Amino acid sequence: MFFSQYYLDCLSQASYMIADETTGKAVVVDPRRDVSEYLTDAENNGFTIEAVINTHFHADFIAGHLEMAARTGVWIGYGNRAETEYPIRKLTEGERVSLGDVTLEVLETPGHTPESISILIYEHADDAVPYGVLTGDALFIGDVGRPDLLASSGVSEDELGRMLYDSVQRKLMSLPDEVRVFPAHGAGSACGKNLSTERQSTIGMQRLTNYACAPMTESEFVNIVTAGQQAAPAYFAYDATLNRKERELYDPASAPGPLTVEEYTALRADGAMVVDARNPQEFAAGHLRGAINVPADGRFAEQAGAVLEPGQQVVVIAPDNREAEVITRLARVGLDQVAGYLPDPEAAFATMADEVAPASRVTASQLRDALESPRPPLVIDVRAAAEREDGAIEGSAHIALNELTARLGEIPSDRPLVLHCAGGHRSSIAASLLRHNGFADVSDLLGGYGAWQALTEPANA
Repeated sequence: MFFSQYYLDCLSQASYMIADETTGKAVVVDPRRDVSEYLTDAENNGFTIEAVINTHFHADFIAGHLEMAARTGVWIGYGNRAETEYPIRKLTEGERVSLGDVTLEVLETPGHTPESISILIYEHADDAVPYGVLTGDALFIGDVGRPDLLASSGVSEDELGRMLYDSVQRKLMSLPDEVRVFPAHGAGSACGKNLSTERQSTIGMQRLTNYACAPMTESEFVNIVTAGQQAAPAYFAYDATLNRKERELYDPASAPGPLTVEEYTALRADGAMVVDARNPQEFAAGHLRGAINVPADGRFAEQAGAVLEPGQQVVVIAPDNREAEVITRLARVGLDQVAGYLPDPEAAFATMADEVAPASRVTASQLRDALESPRPPLVIDVRAAAEREDGAIEGSAHIALNELTARLGEIPSDRPLVLHCAGGHRSSIAASLLRHNGFADVSDLLGGYGAWQALTEPANA
């Protein structure tokens, strides 16, 4: 058996290829939209990809099933409850997909979404114990899939929570301890709240260490898995819907190219959004007015999806000749309307001096002084709610980055604003978003809450 996990740190997303090395037949599970890596690996190993299977309708990225089908002619598989605009093979409980001796078996594991499935992997068709199970977003390492996402429109959170209880507590926990667990996401994903950095585990280890796998009643399970979930990024609902639809295929060969200053100016006049993917320090030193800073060195795709409107035309400013990477990462979450990029930003800025502005950043010491002044700023904490449990700046408002766009109306425009996160990455995104939306006096905190703690805790000791 050939087995490979493909992991995207930016989205904490795992996809898989399983093949029988004797027959050369392979299946890809939960592929991302840029599918060349799977196709190259298949070609290098002499495999023929027979099918692509999605464990559910993903909300955090656009899956690559249509790209795989267009390039290889494979069939597309989903759980029996899935409804799509494109042809699919509906997979039912206990159904087996033979690749030769290597065999896959379907487990219906609804709860994160109604159509969710898990896939048992057998090295040999007659093995009594599976090699492993691909759990999709039903069971993570250290957590389970959240049942409250809009990927499941028309089904209540409570209904899904009860489905998930059955899927996890009765079905997946009935598997032998030695069965390996391979989830679709890891730490950092908004598809759960307590995901581990580990990329595989076993049923036995999850039985011992995963809070949601401990014996409990159905009501206890629903209460515990729905409590404390962070707000999902705004693009999740869009992606979950798009994954059901016949849509445009991603084609890296037709990626947008460089723009002249004149072309950039015309696009801006038509309302294009500028996404500046340089680091916050470079952005603060000088950026094009109205640009939104989403640093490439981080959870770029998810954070861009949290602050950009799907379908909005975008111009990219990338660091260190990383334009193609940035554009691909936007496409992975369905942000396809990239008109082009500004090559050599420094040279372009020099010709548009009137359009370039610095971004205000304050130190923890400066913030402390400002808070004691006659006109103190409003401090806005853009961290997730769970992060505030370990401490917060007294008097600060809390609006998580994922919620900021929807809650702009709550923010006063007549007083100074200072935004902070844990270290200064998310706050640069948030501050640039506020400036883009017309807020005039906006700063972000250098070093974030960590810097504030370092300054204030010794004084409080």
